[in-house]
Amino acid sequence: MDFGLSDEQRDIMRMTREFTNERIAPRAREWDREHGIPAEVFAELGALGLWGVCVPEEYGGAGADYLSFIIVLEELSRGDAGLGVTVAVNTSLATLPILDYGTEEQKLEWVPRLATGEVIGAYALTEPGAGSDAASIATTARRDGDGYRLNGAKQFVTNAGIAGVFIVMARTGEPGGGSKGITAFIVDAKTEGLTLGREEEKLGINSSSTRGLTFEDARVPGSAVLGSEGEGFGIAMATLDGGRIGIAAQAVGIAQAAMETAVAYAKERRQFGQSIAEFQGIRWKLADMDRDIDAARLLTYRAAWLKMMGRPVTAAGAKAKLFASEMARRHTAEAVQVLGGYGYTKEFPAERFYRDAKITEIYEGTSEVQRIVISRELLGA
Repeated sequence: MDFGLSDEQRDIMRMTREFTNERIAPRAREWDREHGIPAEVFAELGALGLWGVCVPEEYGGAGADYLSFIIVLEELSRGDAGLGVTVAVNTSLATLPILDYGTEEQKLEWVPRLATGEVIGAYALTEPGAGSDAASIATTARRDGDGYRLNGAKQFVTNAGIAGVFIVMARTGEPGGGSKGITAFIVDAKTEGLTLGREEEKLGINSSSTRGLTFEDARVPGSAVLGSEGEGFGIAMATLDGGRIGIAAQAVGIAQAAMETAVAYAKERRQFGQSIAEFQGIRWKLADMDRDIDAARLLTYRAAWLKMMGRPVTAAGAKAKLFASEMARRHTAEAVQVLGGYGYTKEFPAERFYRDAKITEIYEGTSEVQRIVISRELLGA
């Protein structure tokens, strides 16, 4: 088995890392404080082809493979996790489902704009009463002539405040029908009857937009159906299978940044006549970070490779996300510990990495849900 990256993948990694070092990392503290990313940065991502790095060239993308996309997410998240998840959601949860399930007309209408950042995509599944239990969504889509009327509310929608299009799951079947009768829709953000809630005040990833949606007789045409009526739950779950690999990459990027900060500080900080990097207690913390980041990256790249090969990724993606997210939360806390009192201040980025890491254990399936997914596969349930 070849664990090396191709020349193209290395070039994409190098380009994204340089962009991150020059344009993202130095401004991440400001974006965290101001709760937003300047539009000019989105334009720069578009110019580099990073919004649609794994989108085919005929639809406006860079035409690279899926692992290249995962590498991009890791590198962006190393600079700012909020930007990392903004790109992850746009590509994993909005663009790729249209490519996988959309009609040619839907692809031509939306994918080239999503792949260049002209339009940002979002994914609306979670509701106030439906989180881990996605099959219990209550938002409805009722037939209205040749279209549908959407009514209901969505919660915790990443990219909502900047999105031009939403992938929305709504119930076209009878209430209480479980996973049956759920349909996916491509909903233009300008749709009348669609309103945005307030920006959520979050612990971390503050540079990303997180808002709720309310639908009040929001009419969408029949051509807005993604896939076929009643197939929405399957589309949602398959989309999350891939999306979890992206969140694993985000977690790896956050942990990598935390380790780099801890290593640099440990070399410079002197106590008892020597740098703290000379103490075994610090060295072992750094060694554990390096080991676990490497393991998480390998799990993540393996899941991405399986997806590229067209093989099942449900369990592989769950394993990658579960391990990487718990690793990131644990080792960002250790990075704060290495920095001591400075780690608890906003003068250094360690506290931001700590805050940003926690969400990776929650969104796109909690760690508890990942364990359910893995155990089901293991037991053949």
